Amino acid sequence: MEADEARLLAPFAQKSGESQGRKFGEPSHSYRTEFQRDRARIIHSRAFRRLEYKTQVFLNGTGDHLRTRLTHTIEVASISRTIARALRLNEDLAEAIALAHDLGHSPFGHSGEEMLAECMREHGGFEHNRQSLRVVELLEHPYPNFPGLNLTSEVREGLHKTQVTSLEAQIADLADEITYYSHDLDDAIDFDILNFEQLEEVEVWKYAANSVRKRYPDLREPELHKLIIRDVIDRQVQDVVATGSAQIASAGLQSASDVRNRPPLIQYSDQLADANRALRKFLYQNVYYHPRVAEVNERACEMLRKVFETYLLDPSRLGEAATRRIENEGLHRTVCDYIAGMTDRYLIEEFERIVGHPERSRGIR
Repeated sequence: MEADEARLLAPFAQKSGESQGRKFGEPSHSYRTEFQRDRARIIHSRAFRRLEYKTQVFLNGTGDHLRTRLTHTIEVASISRTIARALRLNEDLAEAIALAHDLGHSPFGHSGEEMLAECMREHGGFEHNRQSLRVVELLEHPYPNFPGLNLTSEVREGLHKTQVTSLEAQIADLADEITYYSHDLDDAIDFDILNFEQLEEVEVWKYAANSVRKRYPDLREPELHKLIIRDVIDRQVQDVVATGSAQIASAGLQSASDVRNRPPLIQYSDQLADANRALRKFLYQNVYYHPRVAEVNERACEMLRKVFETYLLDPSRLGEAATRRIENEGLHRTVCDYIAGMTDRYLIEEFERIVGHPERSRGIR
């Protein structure tokens, strides 16, 4: 397989056989490349399984077809593979980074992340990308000889988000944007927060809608908006492939190391970048801060704050494994790690145990 990579992938792709390796040395595998092993370790981790019960935008459990943090992650991985394949880059590396990118996300989506950041403001802060690194380097512990998953340097580097990394990491980063731009629109329509009249002011939507209506003039809902969302994704992916390919050719890359110390090469065209900024603004104004989303998330986040404060006063509630980390990590960081790893439903249950009554009547569930 390593020989196939050398033969089939572009010269500037990150080859498995050229990996910088793992922090803790391990023998190579008989029939899996290093990045394939990383992908398997991520998928089999407990943090990955918990993503099923973590909110993407709409509180987990409020709709059977709404995205969760897990379905979002799988969709990011799918788009990452598509773009990597089109550019002859390493699909396994792009997918592994995509699968790990949200392992550190808090319960209750971005509202939960903001609340945890507030709770940790005087104690090092909280940011889900950094937390994903803590998950894979420290908090997961399936192996007896070292902490974490012992992933390759290239996958861990791809989670940093603060430095120019491999082209595969750049792909996973943009695939994340493409996924939540399009699928947050899809979920908001299903949740009756957005309607077609509002969306006609959004260039990204209007461009795709016109294309679909030309091909299927008699199509009606719900099939219509599903096809429009598909066209939104197709346009984004095609644009990134075309723009990225042109940028790579212009840079004259000869190896994976040539990617270092230069601005990102995997990007949107200027036109689509402008349209996406407008889309992002629209989503914040009309979806993320919509009363049906914001009010529920606000109550949920107050629950998170209450649980955080209770753990600070009574760390024994964290359990033996977590309390052992307090000496090295400090009380606030240990509490933060514990809460960040919770699913939505577990945090709600813990809140109910603390206050002594259920939250069902307040509409959280």
